[in-house]
Amino acid sequence: MSRSFELSTLGVRAGTARSEFNEHSEALYLTSSFVFENAAAAAAGFGGTSAEFVYSRYTNPSVAMLQDRLAALEGAGACVATASGMSAILALSMVLLKAGDHVVCSSAVFGATVQLYATLLARFGVQTTFVPPTEVGAWERAARPETRLFFLETPSNPLGEIADIAALAGVAKRAGAALAVDNALCTPALQRPLALGADFVVHSATKHLDGQGRVLGGAVAGARGPVMDALVAFLRTAGPAMSPFNAWVVHKGMETLELRMQAQSERALEIARWLEQQPRVRRVYYPWLASHPQHALARRQQRAGGAVVSFAVEGGRDAAWKVIDATQLVSITGNLGDVRTTITHPASTTHGRLSPQERAAAGIGEGLIRLSVGLEGVEDLKEDLARGLG
Repeated sequence: MSRSFELSTLGVRAGTARSEFNEHSEALYLTSSFVFENAAAAAAGFGGTSAEFVYSRYTNPSVAMLQDRLAALEGAGACVATASGMSAILALSMVLLKAGDHVVCSSAVFGATVQLYATLLARFGVQTTFVPPTEVGAWERAARPETRLFFLETPSNPLGEIADIAALAGVAKRAGAALAVDNALCTPALQRPLALGADFVVHSATKHLDGQGRVLGGAVAGARGPVMDALVAFLRTAGPAMSPFNAWVVHKGMETLELRMQAQSERALEIARWLEQQPRVRRVYYPWLASHPQHALARRQQRAGGAVVSFAVEGGRDAAWKVIDATQLVSITGNLGDVRTTITHPASTTHGRLSPQERAAAGIGEGLIRLSVGLEGVEDLKEDLARGLG
């Protein structure tokens, strides 16, 4: 589909392939394998010399439609879907890196991402240097001749730190490294990293792309070429594939992505402003607030602030847990990006596997609470949070 269409049009129309039944809503292809007309056609399919679907571990119509739609939304030449967001990061890392290579990674990434680079990939000879996402000079100083990948989240989870994608793209290019941006918190509805110079975009489709907390999924998008081809080969060999059912659910979820992201961002901003007025709240982290240190940068590279608002309360863990436990409407869960508002204590959940030193370096204190704002009424959400803040 032409990239000249508006984002809302691409979200509804891109990545649609009709069967011989000419259905209006995209079909769900729940099959593990595909039938060939003859042995020669089977050989061509397995050999990669034909475009026929072969086996759902790496080729499936439902997954292909999701990939095409997300590629169109991100302005990418190709997209590869995976079983989860973490498997997307792993797949890209396995394709780009080998023993002896070096990664420069933001220190403000999801806890499991820290574990992947600091622990798992380190066992295979890949070294990682963690640097603050907002300090461009730190990325320049961390780069080495063997650096192959820059990896970051922006906005970061949970503090909403904003990295300058265009500036870091320049640093990565000079270092001879690829820049990969985790775009799960903004999605292409609010931010398009490839247009700012990034080489790859990584998604946890589990979050906003689905939008209703139903399934797991991940994806990598980038320019059509050797790396994206290698990702397909990695899925074929290693098997972290997205299921056709999950792909269909996420594919349909993206039809309302732009509307949801704008509506949730509006609610999140109102909640963030309200939280700044609460006496027991020490600090609010939200990029659309004027008090945010990267507010101007966020305004330049994002269309809105996103759904995630984090705030620190006085009194440490006990006070934070009191606020969380007092809620009756919002859901206490580690997931985010849902139309239902969720709340969690990052230091003991999503980032609980990090050491105290790692959490301190990432700015995740015991009094920090993360709120992923959904589509409920704002006054209802304020009343629910006020129970523990009173």
